[in-house]
Amino acid sequence: MSALAPVCLGVAFGWVLHKAGMGRYDVIVNVFRFKDLTVLKFLLSALLTGMLGLQLLGALQLAPHVPVAPTLLLGNLLGGLVFGVGMATAGFCPGTVAAGAGEGRLDYLVPGSLGLYTGAVAFGLLYPSVFPWLAKHGNLGEVTLPALMQVDGWLVVLMFWELGLMLFYLIERGPLRPPSDDASHTHAASASLRGSAR
Repeated sequence: MSALAPVCLGVAFGWVLHKAGMGRYDVIVNVFRFKDLTVLKFLLSALLTGMLGLQLLGALQLAPHVPVAPTLLLGNLLGGLVFGVGMATAGFCPGTVAAGAGEGRLDYLVPGSLGLYTGAVAFGLLYPSVFPWLAKHGNLGEVTLPALMQVDGWLVVLMFWELGLMLFYLIERGPLRPPSDDASHTHAASASLRGSAR
């Protein structure tokens, strides 16, 4: 039963990625080109939902002790940089590699899987020598944002929800809204008509 739960969660996660179209190369790459922010909205929704759910479960004493990983500032910055550069250049991340491979796409199945396993092996080989050095710099320990700010957890949840909803508005209606293909096609068509009229 303990092995069945992660398998079911993995299948459900892959299905959601597939139905949302976030296993496609163009969707991933266009996030970094600021042309399609679907992935950003998906991850922001997951962050806000997970934050609210954990806070609620803790308040109801259903999950009173949630494990917190140590915060390593230098390690997080370097790891995020490597991950972000790899995701932007390759056009997929570990989750979308598995989802694309499940769809039968060869570019995900062959080079994507090879990159996934190569990165895992490199991490395992470098971890004993690199991690102790990273752990010496910017190690804040098992700290949470409410504890760091010395405020109630619900206040942090409320703050993030307000910022998240504001960001959603800016993406959908405001200046962060990506240019749509329909608008560019309409502009090109009108320009062509003006040229023909002349």
